[in-house]
Amino acid sequence: MPLQDDVTAAQRCLDELVRSLGPLEERLGSGLEIRRVRTDAGHLRESLALLREAVPAAGPAAGRPDLVTISDAPYDTTLWSAAASSATGDYVDDEGIGARDRHAP
Repeated sequence: MPLQDDVTAAQRCLDELVRSLGPLEERLGSGLEIRRVRTDAGHLRESLALLREAVPAAGPAAGRPDLVTISDAPYDTTLWSAAASSATGDYVDDEGIGARDRHAP
């Protein structure tokens, strides 16, 4: 089944869900639960519309991302050396990356 057909099938299911909420609301009243389901259905409708716009742009070749080759060469040790602060002499970690011979507390 083509991707566009899948999105259309999902849209039909969502439309059926919205239609079935009417009788439920008549029987149960418009309480918090029904309003929550209506709101969620609205969000799903918006998300499906965005997905529908993205489907033609994707095309058949966009199904998989390009592979990234990871080198078998050892890491460059200079990338793991901590920079010493000129004012305090403390080691500076960049966003939790850490230094080569140090461990997290």
